[in-house]
Amino acid sequence: MRSKGGQLAPYGMVAPYLAHFALITAFPVVFSLVLTFHRWNLLSPMQWIGTKNFSAVAADPLFWKALGNTLRFLAIHIPLQVGVALVLAVALNQRIQARGFFRAAYFLPVVVSGVVVTILWKQLYATETGTLNAILLALGLDRVEWLTDPRIAMPAIAVMATWKNVGLYVILLLSGLQSIPRQLYEAAVLDGAGKVSQFFNITIPMLNPILLSVIILSTINGFSLFIEPYVMTGGGPLNSTLSMNLYIYRQGFAFYKMGYAATLGFILAGIVFVVVMIERRVIEQEYP
Repeated sequence: MRSKGGQLAPYGMVAPYLAHFALITAFPVVFSLVLTFHRWNLLSPMQWIGTKNFSAVAADPLFWKALGNTLRFLAIHIPLQVGVALVLAVALNQRIQARGFFRAAYFLPVVVSGVVVTILWKQLYATETGTLNAILLALGLDRVEWLTDPRIAMPAIAVMATWKNVGLYVILLLSGLQSIPRQLYEAAVLDGAGKVSQFFNITIPMLNPILLSVIILSTINGFSLFIEPYVMTGGGPLNSTLSMNLYIYRQGFAFYKMGYAATLGFILAGIVFVVVMIERRVIEQEYP
């Protein structure tokens, strides 16, 4: 018969995790949900306002601007990131010299601080003193206002974010490529299939689970866009790089509208969930 101490031992083992989950995850989520029905500025007591925060979101033009900017960023960033990662993964899967060096080099930006990378690219994008414009001038071309032109600023940030994160997805796709049986390609060669046919009929379908993970992770990370516009543009010019996370941050910690910021956070979480489910449905239907 087990002793009383032996019966309690399993509960003692899981207690630290349960306490961590309750304090770090469950409590903030529940408290944020409560905040969505209140007005609170951190100084005065919370005031119950019902669903007015949700009504305010629907009539908030800056919310729709931030949401549109974020979706625009995703429309540029996700195809670019997945495409570049796939090309690099296929290249690194070949027998090339210094393959280990290139694998490490592409992954290095992932582990570098996002603030450091953003400051570096801000210098590269500088209109008067930036390296990119210096190259354009050397080629006889005009300067480009990378971060001060509302039409170009968000695509420029998307390119920088792709450079920062692509190494992670290269590693994921490379692991998927290395798990594809070589016999499939050998059989395809015997049947007369060329490289392009092999890529679309063997590589892509076999990579489907990894591609789905890469696209979903890229989507979630894309909706989390904050450091890049915060450091590089402050959301400008003309709010053209104002992301959802940056807008939530401003509402909560610049204007102290904690209830409204919590409401925006829950709405963003719902949008992310819907977008991810749509992506999953489309990809699984294309490559079941």
